[in-house]
Amino acid sequence: MANSLKYPGISGRWIAVATTLFVVAITLAPPLQRYFAQRAQINSLRAEIRDDSSDLAKAQQDLAKWNDPAYVASQARTRLHFVFPGERQYAVLGLTPEQTGSQAPAAPIANQIPSGLPWYGRLLASISTTNVNR
Repeated sequence: MANSLKYPGISGRWIAVATTLFVVAITLAPPLQRYFAQRAQINSLRAEIRDDSSDLAKAQQDLAKWNDPAYVASQARTRLHFVFPGERQYAVLGLTPEQTGSQAPAAPIANQIPSGLPWYGRLLASISTTNVNR
């Protein structure tokens, strides 16, 4: 009568051990899942911090450039076509891109606008030419 189960080789002790292990596994599963999820989140945040730190270093380098008056003056000359007092700036019209050294192609509409007009005439010509091409 010691082994009253119908399955030979399975005792009450094995069932108690298996039940205990099953209960322990069910009890530990959610905290372990949260632990590993939080570890993954921490690792992703650390990677994001590394990326943000490199972006911050680049932004600090750019800020250091813009704190240099010579750099600001060169950018104003290049981007905004500013000149210092007493200097003259000349705009040469009618050059081909090969002569200017510019690699950027002009918009196709720019070739259809006459170059002898004042700026407002060129503006109106570009508007009327654009509307005709639609």
